[in-house]
Amino acid sequence: MTRLALILALLAGAGAVTAQDAGQAAREAARALEQAAVLLDEADSARDRVAALTRTVRAFEDGLSAMRDGLRKAAIRETELARKLATQETEVAQLLGVLSALGGQAQPTTLLHPQGPLGMARSGMLVASVTPALADRARALRADLDEVTALRQLQENAAETLQDGLASVQDARTTLSQAIADRGALPVRFTEDPVRTAILIAGTETLDAFASGLSQIAEDEAPQNLPRIQDRKGTLPLPSSGVILRRANEADAAGVKRPGIVLATGPQALVVTPTAATVRYSGPLLDYGLVTILEPQANLLIVLAGMDQTFGEAGQVLPEGSPVGLMGGTPEAVTEILSPSGERGGAGRTETLYIEVREGDRTVDPLTWFAPSQ
Repeated sequence: MTRLALILALLAGAGAVTAQDAGQAAREAARALEQAAVLLDEADSARDRVAALTRTVRAFEDGLSAMRDGLRKAAIRETELARKLATQETEVAQLLGVLSALGGQAQPTTLLHPQGPLGMARSGMLVASVTPALADRARALRADLDEVTALRQLQENAAETLQDGLASVQDARTTLSQAIADRGALPVRFTEDPVRTAILIAGTETLDAFASGLSQIAEDEAPQNLPRIQDRKGTLPLPSSGVILRRANEADAAGVKRPGIVLATGPQALVVTPTAATVRYSGPLLDYGLVTILEPQANLLIVLAGMDQTFGEAGQVLPEGSPVGLMGGTPEAVTEILSPSGERGGAGRTETLYIEVREGDRTVDPLTWFAPSQ
């Protein structure tokens, strides 16, 4: 088991530390890491290696995300317990004093009572009824103190593991880029005409116009032979791990509305094909940065914009889950991930991927195709 998988297992098992959903995410991420490692060991061909490395990178990304969330919850829980114990300091001191007195040997003076034997009997009954409650209170306080100790130990052990995990995922991304270059030729549906492509880009001012003219850049195009995905509508996985920042036709800070959704991702996050598709275009476009346009079936286009690096060429047919690009940004430092204020900026999600879906000549809400819970 990798160090990252081990710390994820510890987070998953810390029931009092993290919420149930965080523990489940950690368990799934640990399993995915182990499965990806097995696939990587068994990969024979270059294409198998690309697929295994893709799963490895995504498993690392999900694992680090689960670890970040779990550690943030752990830090918040430790702060809550520290404040709780601080406000109960006087009560704890009194409780310890009473328990110490009850635990000592009875002195002759303790058998005397101002009201005589009857008063002594009543006092004994009162003490007998209070003692179990005091013991329960002591156990609760001891459990809180033990939890604080475990939380601090977990966070101290996480720093080195996080550093290893961040280095490992970066190595996996680099290895993946090389493996893509070495995987050889992919099935090709058409050959791109660079002159027509350049003319089309120069003559369009909007993504809509460019998408409408995509057929002009293809030469000797073969018929579409990919399976239809109409029955998967509404269930496709998002191309990258992240959080939906803006939905279709929601205005941004400048008041601009776009028909697609904006997904907040982590720095250098991997972007993959949500289904088998033909690459209709890959490269810079207008003010969208690097863009990849996929065609899963006739009259259906998926536009992915905002990447820092793209893989694949126009005309290639990619299997589902194939890498098509990497987001930009600088990897987080360990101190940023361990910070309890990890929610700032979307818990480390500093990059934005724009996703647009077109059916024929019209744009549709991407969430009619993608599962919003992803």
